[in-house]
Amino acid sequence: MRLTLSRTLGVAPLVAVLLIPPAVHAAKHDKDHRDAFMVDEAGDNRLVGQVRHALLMLPYYGVFDDLAFKVNGDTVTLLGAVTRPTLKSDAEAVVKRIEGVERVINEIEVLPLSSMDDRIRLAEYAAIYGDPVLSTRYGYRSLPPIHIIVKNGNVTLEGVVANKTDSNLAYLRANAVPGVFSVTNDLQVED
Repeated sequence: MRLTLSRTLGVAPLVAVLLIPPAVHAAKHDKDHRDAFMVDEAGDNRLVGQVRHALLMLPYYGVFDDLAFKVNGDTVTLLGAVTRPTLKSDAEAVVKRIEGVERVINEIEVLPLSSMDDRIRLAEYAAIYGDPVLSTRYGYRSLPPIHIIVKNGNVTLEGVVANKTDSNLAYLRANAVPGVFSVTNDLQVED
């Protein structure tokens, strides 16, 4: 189990770019941002691809974190939620080094320290990636595509899945974990 968790937490991110799920177009969030786990679309500029790549290559970006960004000219706004303060500062540092980025606004939220949330994270991981269907399809990637964000006992599922059935199954598994106050399913479905 320890090997699986270390792989899931993003210790081996060099393979992550090769294992990103196909592009999601029509099912994008209504939010005005791009998620790091989504691949480039045809109309995206070079800067968008470089920011996405830089965020995915962060060594401690894992299944319990959500990174997103907005690009407005030469300004990049970083969004999302992370479990480690160092991941927030690392994200800002790598994006600042990208040619063409003049300004970085870092709005990434650092999730509060909580032993209850840590327990829920591990239980959610076991429930979702312990499911035979979900683990076979999504669990063997260096950065699994279903991200589990836990804040004060509330769970949000972020990421991309192949179909609506997988989205519903992940939601059902997440909702079955004891001690969770609410589950929000923000999983996107591939085109």
